[in-house]
Amino acid sequence: MNLDPALLEILVCPQCRATLHVDQDADELVCSACRLAYAVRDDIPVMLVDEARAL
Repeated sequence: MNLDPALLEILVCPQCRATLHVDQDADELVCSACRLAYAVRDDIPVMLVDEARAL
């Protein structure tokens, strides 16, 4: 996964607006607050709550 650090600074969870952390092993952005993981496909984050994986 190769995301721009500037993009990572502004991305937040679309459900609760908490900051996200990167899970390099799973290619996901993870929200610890609402326990959702957002997939990153072809270096593009999929920031849709309906497509997020529950942790």
